[in-house]
Amino acid sequence: QVQLVESGGGLVQAGGSLRLSCAASGRTFRGYAMGWFRQAPGKEREFVAASTWSGSSTDYADSVKGRFTISRDNAKNTQYLQMNSLKPEDTAVYYCAAGVVPARGVGGYDYWGQGTQVTVSS
Repeated sequence: QVQLVESGGGLVQAGGSLRLSCAASGRTFRGYAMGWFRQAPGKEREFVAASTWSGSSTDYADSVKGRFTISRDNAKNTQYLQMNSLKPEDTAVYYCAAGVVPARGVGGYDYWGQGTQVTVSS
């Protein structure tokens, strides 16, 4: 079992930046691909970014490409999502997830965090 805890959400003005963290604990974190998803009110959870365990391969949704960066520090069992040039449409609850491969679908992940709210004001 892997437990994931997100942090770093908050309120920011459009154009600003936030860095989300996802700390993993429990069974070994080694080998797990990690992903970030988000869910806005009334919408389905959507893919944001994903990374292999090594971090050598990453994937981004078109809506965040060039603005968000996924990274991880395996020595600290932590992954990050650096979010720059934030837009009001980025407002959502952000979730981190762990799975076998860096998938774009929610079904591709075995473990989920509880989510952290990101609100971008215009």
